[in-house]
Amino acid sequence: MKRRIEVVLVVLTALLVLGAPRVWGQDDDDDDDEDQATLLKALPQARVSLEQALVASEHEGTPISAKFEMEDGKLQLSVYTMKGDKFFEVVVDHVGGKVVKVEAITSGGDLAAAKAQSEAMTKAKKSLRSVVAGAVTAHEGFRAFNVEPALKDGHPSAEISLAKGDETKDVTVTLE
Repeated sequence: MKRRIEVVLVVLTALLVLGAPRVWGQDDDDDDDEDQATLLKALPQARVSLEQALVASEHEGTPISAKFEMEDGKLQLSVYTMKGDKFFEVVVDHVGGKVVKVEAITSGGDLAAAKAQSEAMTKAKKSLRSVVAGAVTAHEGFRAFNVEPALKDGHPSAEISLAKGDETKDVTVTLE
């Protein structure tokens, strides 16, 4: 019995130590800040806007989200699309604007995100392209680098992340 208690204490101690950053409120926010800073530094390399990528991806289905991201240390422009009940990640060349890769989304967190985004876009009356263009127009000098739809209290909206240099802002726009 004493041995069992010792094992339990060792396991609980290990869990506490390994999980301590989360318990004490220190999570991956610092990593997220570093990732965003790296992305913002790379963003001027892109000649293609988020709106242009949304248009380019329409040949692969209805766009349901789009973002610039760092993939293996390189800038990438990714659009999720839906065609019927299937989902795809469409990678658009951020310099030339052509689709360079289309990959089915079939599992994991990407599939869960695509399903949630799809649900919001199914109820939307506005396209992502139009709300992104509107947000960019309303915030002179800013460039959209992420758009993600969601349902809030049953109503579709999109959160659009904008950047000008290292300054960022998030704008939420209704899709109704």
